[in-house]
Amino acid sequence: PDSRFGSLPGVVRTRVGYSGGTSPGPTYRSLGDHSETIQIDYDPEEVSYEELLEVFWDSHNPTIPAWSRQYASIIFYHNDEQEKLATETRDQEVARLGKSIHTEIVPFSRFYMAEDYHQKYRLRQAPELMEELRAIYADEGDLVNSTAAARLNGYIGGNGTSETLQSELDLLGLSEYGSNRLLEIASTCEGP
Repeated sequence: PDSRFGSLPGVVRTRVGYSGGTSPGPTYRSLGDHSETIQIDYDPEEVSYEELLEVFWDSHNPTIPAWSRQYASIIFYHNDEQEKLATETRDQEVARLGKSIHTEIVPFSRFYMAEDYHQKYRLRQAPELMEELRAIYADEGDLVNSTAAARLNGYIGGNGTSETLQSELDLLGLSEYGSNRLLEIASTCEGP
């Protein structure tokens, strides 16, 4: 899911992890009562919370109940304005779809980072691009927190526009080969 957000202008970083539960130190193999989630850092001058919510609603079918707590549809809000906007957009989705929505809207409490191998999933499917990024970001944490890695993950996931990709290509830190390979991969990916 983080690839859908990573290619949005104004998104600084995406990280996947676990949230919403009470169990201490969740992991993929021991989630407890947490759900898999994505943490998004963004510049509100470039992308609005409403635009992020639009991507959220468009990226899944909220009318289908989650078959487990792990995959629950949840919006974790950080303040009253975010709660208000999440509730408003949920109500708009109910009206648009004419069905009940199974998305929870709850206050944020804590985010636990998922294991490294879960981060930038789409990007990890392009080993030649990962190799180039590892030369730039020797530390795994720096790679996960990288805006460039978030953007690459988004484009490889078939998100974003070719125009935006072209305009950002020189900013991603790739070699000429890496840039051409990214263009090739992105051109063959299907969007959401």
